[in-house]
Amino acid sequence: MRSDDDFETLSHAVAETARVKKKGPSLKARAIAILSRRENSRLELQRKLAPHAESPQELDQLLNDLERENWLSNQRFAHNLVHRRAPTKGTGLIVQELRQHGLADETVSDLQLQLRHTEVDRARSVWEKKFGQAPEDAKAYARQFRFLASRGFSPECLRRILGDLPDQ
Repeated sequence: MRSDDDFETLSHAVAETARVKKKGPSLKARAIAILSRRENSRLELQRKLAPHAESPQELDQLLNDLERENWLSNQRFAHNLVHRRAPTKGTGLIVQELRQHGLADETVSDLQLQLRHTEVDRARSVWEKKFGQAPEDAKAYARQFRFLASRGFSPECLRRILGDLPDQ
């Protein structure tokens, strides 16, 4: 027959084991579930998985394995982000978002160059959908300019679309 002290010691050991062993899916299963929903950058996936990892080394090893197995690709993430954002956002905003995700400078530079070639057409498309007509006065010009600038389009691009300030 066990005493209360033995039972207490045993219950503490079971509680400690349960605390050490995490419940739920493995770290790799979590990563694949996240990546199956949408592309993530390495930095973004690292942030999402960090609370579930037992050590930073384990997480780093998993991310390396996922990259090697082609589950995780910063290049693919970057192209996907550009594809989603380009129709409605300017180069400046997209480049800023790419940098926030920790992508390499050379990748960002290459994509920035590609985006600049199409920026005027993309800005014109956004402008036509929102406004559709040239501003009739300085107030309307400022309003249209601010709207497009808030979408990340460059001032030079906006001047090409909106033209010169309307006469007062």
